[in-house]
Amino acid sequence: MPSLFDSLQLRSLTLRNRIAVSPMCQYSCDNGLANDWHFVHLGARAVGGAGLVFTEANAVLADARISPQDLGLWSDAHVEPLARIVRFIDAQGAVAGTQLAHAGRKASTYRPWDGAGAAPQSAGGWANVVAPSALKFADNYPEPRALTEDGIANVTAAFAQAAARARAAGFRVLEIHAAHGYLLHEFLSPLSNRRTDRYGGSFENRTRLAREVVAAVRTTWPDHVPLFVRISATDWTDGGWDLDQSVELARQLKTLGVDLVDCSSGGNVAQAKIPAGPGYQTPFAERIRREAGIATGAVGMITEPVQADHIVRTGQADLVLLAREMLRDPYWPLRAARELGREIKWPVQYQRAAPGGK
Repeated sequence: MPSLFDSLQLRSLTLRNRIAVSPMCQYSCDNGLANDWHFVHLGARAVGGAGLVFTEANAVLADARISPQDLGLWSDAHVEPLARIVRFIDAQGAVAGTQLAHAGRKASTYRPWDGAGAAPQSAGGWANVVAPSALKFADNYPEPRALTEDGIANVTAAFAQAAARARAAGFRVLEIHAAHGYLLHEFLSPLSNRRTDRYGGSFENRTRLAREVVAAVRTTWPDHVPLFVRISATDWTDGGWDLDQSVELARQLKTLGVDLVDCSSGGNVAQAKIPAGPGYQTPFAERIRREAGIATGAVGMITEPVQADHIVRTGQADLVLLAREMLRDPYWPLRAARELGREIKWPVQYQRAAPGGK
């Protein structure tokens, strides 16, 4: 079996190792445009040795953002600021990836340090919040309106257009966000999707939008580069989206051109009781990998090098995505290699600090 520091081949792309920087919101944009904060934040993780560096979620429409300060790819003006970051990441030997998202009923909210719940227009919020059904996420969240079928078609087209812009910016991995209670996850779960048309009710209908978005994105995202989908493998709530449905969805996504399923959980039910602990979501990645026959990524409270290496060596996942640990230590991959007895190339500017350096 491969180890954490073995390369990973996905279509024509080769990652130098199996460590990815997970998408993490920075809430630091003006009108969705990447800036120096994103350049330094993401560039540091590429310098630190990760194989794949994801930006935070890129909103496919202006009103698809979680907060007014989120990153976006809804216009051509967003391309070049991202391309600058991609060029730097590429120059460090890492691969730049981005995630496309629509926040659904969790849109137009305050960024964490400004407050909680719905952001009013005076704080940059907006009234056009949409969902599969007119159901709030929580009492202090916006009141969404149910999307019409024309609205659904517009969302699907926006994902495809944003994928084309991501390619123009130079990204070599694209991930569709269908987790954490955002729009695509809202359609998947019967707890948030009460529709009675062809987008609601049965498993086939509830998964229709996710499948249509993937198919549309594959028309603008080239065949030779990989496509990921992040899912919440379970709602952690009776009667909600669960692991059995996730396995079946993964099987279907594979036939549509998805290369890896990024396995997270939760986010769609405000009061869900989640038994969080080290590696608590890894079993989802393992089962989906085994039963759906698709590559998976493990994410969630993975902090130690031996833990991450064990996940890969035992076939639980093909890729390990780190979030908070990468905020604490941008050079985690360099430290992990040292602890695991593997030699990886340090940036020439840091050679004097490398093990055995002078």
